[in-house]
Parts: sequence; structure tokens; C-alpha cells
Amino acid sequence: MTDLAENWRTDVVSGFLVFLIALPLCFGIAMASGFPPMAGILSAVIGGFVVSRIGGARLTITGPAAGLITVLFTAVHTLGEGDLFAGYRYTLAAIVVAGILQFLLGVFRAGRLATFFPAAIAHGTLAAIGIMIIARQIHILVGAGPAVETPVQSLAHIPQSLLHYNPEIFLIGGIGLLIMFAWPLLGNKGFGRVPAPILVVLSGFILGRAFDLNQAELYLLSEGPENEAWHRHVFVNTPQFLADIPDSFLDSLVFADFSKIGTLAFWNAVLSLWLIGSLETLLVASAVDRLDPEHRRSDLDRDLTAIGVGNTLSGLIGGMPMIAEIVRSSANVGYGARSSWSNFFHGLFLLLFVALFPRLIRDIPLASLAALLVYAGYRLASPKAFAKTLDIGFEQLALFIITIVGILTTDLLIGVAIGIAAKLLIHRWQGVKLGNLFQLSYRIMRDTNGFRIKLNGAAIFSNFLALKDELAELPAGETIVFDLTYASLVDHTVMEFIEHFRHDYIAAGGRCEVHGLERYDAYSDHPLAARRRKLFNWRAGRGESV
Repeated sequence: MTDLAENWRTDVVSGFLVFLIALPLCFGIAMASGFPPMAGILSAVIGGFVVSRIGGARLTITGPAAGLITVLFTAVHTLGEGDLFAGYRYTLAAIVVAGILQFLLGVFRAGRLATFFPAAIAHGTLAAIGIMIIARQIHILVGAGPAVETPVQSLAHIPQSLLHYNPEIFLIGGIGLLIMFAWPLLGNKGFGRVPAPILVVLSGFILGRAFDLNQAELYLLSEGPENEAWHRHVFVNTPQFLADIPDSFLDSLVFADFSKIGTLAFWNAVLSLWLIGSLETLLVASAVDRLDPEHRRSDLDRDLTAIGVGNTLSGLIGGMPMIAEIVRSSANVGYGARSSWSNFFHGLFLLLFVALFPRLIRDIPLASLAALLVYAGYRLASPKAFAKTLDIGFEQLALFIITIVGILTTDLLIGVAIGIAAKLLIHRWQGVKLGNLFQLSYRIMRDTNGFRIKLNGAAIFSNFLALKDELAELPAGETIVFDLTYASLVDHTVMEFIEHFRHDYIAAGGRCEVHGLERYDAYSDHPLAARRRKLFNWRAGRGESV
């Protein structure tokens, strides 16, 4: 309660501003996932009320996230077998089980597993999810609804939807998308501090009223001469283009159905939710820690435990799964939040709004929500993500693209497995021995100057976990030297970990150095690129890569 007494003024303000961003996103993410709109609100409220009080992160905002849309949408349709409400209840049961698994991960201190997934595969997974979000939401944005099932089919039908767009719906969605892309150009000053999602919803609200979308309307649009029937399109505007929520908050409560727990499809949904939700939560919490002006560090295991509790509760009463969400968390830091109470207040404001103003929500056009989600998908799969990966090295770009293609053409779990298998095959091609793939040779020595960590052989993503655990036990305030002189290969995942460890250890008052890098050839000019040790050619008098 000390944090509340000291920081309540700043945390209330930040919580309110984050609430303005979260409100439309919660509705949009829920509906894109095949869930009722209020399921997103339930998730964020539980995240604010429960996870903020027992979690290990100070500045993250928990709630539904775009990264889980594809998993949830697939689960609802696969488990329901045509009955979407039944599929929703079966998926709630999968969320409960995934939450229990997340809780156990935290209890057994498995937060370290985040480092097992190479950065290129983790980012490729998010980019693939972004592409799938765009592929599905673009049809809603333009007012078309093709009968598609797979991400590839959704992508293939985009040209057809663009040719047969609904003018009024496309205008609402197009203006919303324009606002989302243009608003960051204004900077975070003056009018630019108004959250863009609120402007998208307001513009959609006004246009929806102007077009009278809450009344059924049938009209014809002609693009050519009257006798050319194939140039004319018939459009129907009905309340199906608007969001909807129950009159009573209690009517939003729906209970999970566990009757499919013995099926393969159920456990595929559980494992997908568990894997992506846990990984994204750990990655976001670590990223937000670097934004913290006070340089505080989250207890990732405790945070994973809290998210597991939150997901279990959310699934039991009809809510979506939650994670630590990067956009709202970054905004939370930018608005001056000082403690986890800002997450609590953001949940409180959401609950008050839906309880007091449900009628306003019913006039929000789905095209406006689709614009928010298309932009969210673009941020996950933007050209910058590809360029940033290429900067680290061509190998990383190859893994990035392999993971994306694998997920789009199969499913999320198989796609991630394909990416990891490709990474291991690349290391074998680079000469890493089979025994070295999962076991690192190293020694930690204590001398008068501190600790020296000597690495031998290849140091790669799949064999570094044991050393990471030992490093976490080293005392603060010492001198630590990573001696890479005798390692043959250091991949990007390990280079990134060493750099983050060095930064954090120095910030805590110690010294940390990396020796031996001059003996390596890097795969790119990026400072954290993978590198391979040179073998000195005595005849030529120069160093050559092994």
C-alpha cells in the first residue's frame, strides 16, 4: 500500500489514459477472436484487479492482446465445429487449463525458458500473427465477408474484397486506419497526446450515426450504365456492422465447458495459448523493464504465476486470456506511471465505463475496431521488422521468414517447431557437434579479481540455459568477465543475453566485461550478430574463419 500512498496521483492519471486506449482494443480483439466483446473487458478487469496485486512487474498493463487472436479464432471454430457459442465455451476451458500450466511454470521458476526461443523465431512468430490479423480484419474494414477458413485463403481473397467493398463501411474503416498511421507523426505533444484509438472510435461513432448503421438499409451502387448489371452492387447496412454488449454486466458471464478436454484439438489450443501467452508476457515484461526510469527489474517467475492465476479466473467466467501487452504498457510508462496501481486503475475505469455507459458501446462500428487491429497487425509485421532482422544477419532473416511461412501454411505450434528445427540444422551446417547442440562446455572460476566465465565450443540458444541459471546466483557488486577466447561459435541469442546481463549487472553496481571478441568474424555489422572464431593461418599471416 506504500506505492499507492506515494504514487496514486500519477497512477490514476496514467491508468485513465491507458483505459482510453484499452477500451476499443479490448472490444476489437475479442470480436476478432470470435469472442463476445465483453470478454475482452473481463480479461482486462481481472488483469487490473488481480494480476496487478500479485504480479512481479511494476509498469506492465495486462489484458487481451492481438498476438492471441489467431489462436483463439482457430480454437473457437475448430472446437465448435460450426457452433460458435459452443466453441467459445470449449475455448474458455482451454484458457483455464493453459492458465494452470502458466501458474505451474512460474512456481517452478521457468521464466528462464524465454531465452530458449531465438529472437528471429520469436519475432517471426509475432510477424506471422500480424499478417494473419491483417488478412482477416481487412475484410471487415471494407465491409466484405468472404467465407474463408485459413490464413492463406484470407490473404488470397483480399483483392476480391477490395473490389467489392461497401463504400460507407470502407469510409469509416479507412478514416480510422488513416488516423492510426498519421497520428504518431504529430508527436507526443499538445493534441498529439490524445490517444489515437479514441479518435478512431469517435470518428466511427459519428459516421455510424450519420450513415444510420443501427437501422437496416438496402441500397444499390452503380458503377456503369444501367444496363450493365454486373457493374452494380447491392449493399446491406444492418446492425451487424456495430459492436454489441449485454444490458447487464452480469449477463456477460459465461462458464467454461470442459467436455472436449480429451480431444487433440483441445490440447492443441491449450499448448498454443500456453506457449504464445507465456513467451509474449516474458518478452514484454523484459522490454518494459528497460523503459522504467527507475531501472527496476520484474520478477518474471512471479509475473508468470500471476498471469496464470488471472487466465484461470478469466476463463472460468467467460473472459479472454491475458498477457503483459506492449502497446498499453509502453503508453503507461510514457504517461508517467510509477507502480502497478496504474494497471489496477485502468481495470477500474474499464469496469465503470461498461457498467455505466453500455449504450454508447453499441454504436461503435466494427470497421473502426478493424482499423485498430489492422494497425496492430502492421506493427507486428512491418517492413521495419524484416529490415531489423536482416541487420543482425542473413541467417536471422532466413529463420524469420521460415517461421512466418511455417505458421501461415500449417499452424502456430508446427510453425514454431519448424523454425527451431531450421535453427538447429543451420548450427549443424556450421559445424556444431551433436553433443554440443544441447550441452555447453564452460567453467566459472573465482580469482582475486572476481569471476571469470570461460566458454568452450559453440554457445547457442539451445545449450545456454544451465549457464544462465548459474549466472543468476552470482553475487552483485563483483567483477565478471566472459572469456570467449576458446569458443568456436556464439549465436545472436547468446550475444544478446550477454549484453543484457552486462548492462543489468553494471547498473546494479558491478563490473562486467567481454573478452576475446577480436578473435571472431561477425556475420554482420550488428554489434550483437552471431560470430565465428577465426583460425590463424600462419603461412598467410592472417586470421581466417574456422
